Amino acid sequence: MSDSPSTDDRDPADVVAGTISQVLELAETWTVWDGKPLPADDRIYSPHKAIRRVADHLVDHLAEIEARLAGVPTIPDHWHASAITTPADLALFTPEDLDEARSRLTRLSQIFEVRLRRLSPADLDRREGDAWSVRQIAFHLQESLYYAEAVGRLG
Repeated sequence: MSDSPSTDDRDPADVVAGTISQVLELAETWTVWDGKPLPADDRIYSPHKAIRRVADHLVDHLAEIEARLAGVPTIPDHWHASAITTPADLALFTPEDLDEARSRLTRLSQIFEVRLRRLSPADLDRREGDAWSVRQIAFHLQESLYYAEAVGRLG
């Protein structure tokens, strides 16, 4: 992977948990969304698409971390990512959707926290070939906030 993410002295588990917390803080305002897609760069976003992309990004890198730690090959990423907007992405974002998103992302946050806090500094910083270290992956996950910021704070 190129363009290695910058890291600092923050705990990688705190970085991931903080990012998820920020996403959920924005999502709490999305139940007033009027159903009109929101342009960002060359794509469009909606509350559901933002949650989907954040969750997919987390799952993708969690699978990468677990495979590497287990010493097995990673599964190549075949997400359509934000290049597509599905009909489900355009559904209204209800309080029940917010509850589901909160449950999904909070559990992913816990999985990352449990995994990352059990790794030694050497494990966090180990690199295999040109792949990012686990620490770099955790810091890269901050970029997931982009999807939520594409929708922004509503209402």
